[in-house]
Amino acid sequence: MRNINFFISSIFTLLIISSCTNLNQPYDIVDGYMFVQKEDRRNENTDWELVWEEEFNTGTLDTSHWTRIGLFTSPQWKLPVERWQEHLGCFRYITATDPRVVTFDEDNIYLKGMVNEDTINGDPRPYLTGGIYTWDKFAFQYGRIEIRAKLEPAHGAWPAIWMLSEKQIYPDQHNGEMDIMERLNHEDSAYQTTHNHWTITYKQQEPQRYAKAPIKPDDYNVYSVSWYPDKLVYAINGITSYEYPKLNGAGTFQWPFDQPFYLFLDQQLEGSWPGKITNPEELPIDMIVDWVRLYQ
Repeated sequence: MRNINFFISSIFTLLIISSCTNLNQPYDIVDGYMFVQKEDRRNENTDWELVWEEEFNTGTLDTSHWTRIGLFTSPQWKLPVERWQEHLGCFRYITATDPRVVTFDEDNIYLKGMVNEDTINGDPRPYLTGGIYTWDKFAFQYGRIEIRAKLEPAHGAWPAIWMLSEKQIYPDQHNGEMDIMERLNHEDSAYQTTHNHWTITYKQQEPQRYAKAPIKPDDYNVYSVSWYPDKLVYAINGITSYEYPKLNGAGTFQWPFDQPFYLFLDQQLEGSWPGKITNPEELPIDMIVDWVRLYQ
């Protein structure tokens, strides 16, 4: 009986400790993988705490948090590789099957854009690119996400760091997109943009939906968005580029950003925005990512 009582007492003590630890965390874990910031911390007066990080220093992809992107394999796009020409956007060349486009050294992940030298026997696309995302494995709602990356340029290159809604809880409307970084060609700046039903379907230009800010073009830069219940604050190297506010009365068309989002890191080539690969000799190029950090 004494052993049983001691066992019950020990379990009760562990539950109390665990409960207290959870109370001290700035987030709740939802569905086992989504970091939802606690309501009493959703303001600018609360100190940020580092709650998750990816250092890319193990030499392999942590598949508990990341998945290599294949052609149209996210929940928003589903087409076989043979139909890649039907899509005019940025996912035309991303592959999950070629090991050359996602590689590592001791400190970084390399997401490559390269000429495909075998379009007859293998993948039919003229270029191949690498990308990873956290869909169905890691997502968060509110907080500041930071990514340190170096972007090698080429004419027609379009590397991107961006986020989409994990669950798409609003039917029949765009559920929002945060573009934390997009760089075109050889530009010495990067774009940071907010998309939603308000901007895409209704073509509304107010409030300001994007900004272009300078980067160190040949070095690493830190790209971030700080996400509050009432605004998004984008920054590069700690300098704010612009803020996107929640408008009173505009509804979910303008502010679908009240649900968890997941993260993309991908090298992209061509598309309507950067244009065609005009100098193939510039390839291969790499999008080199040092780390990802989430604060809440």
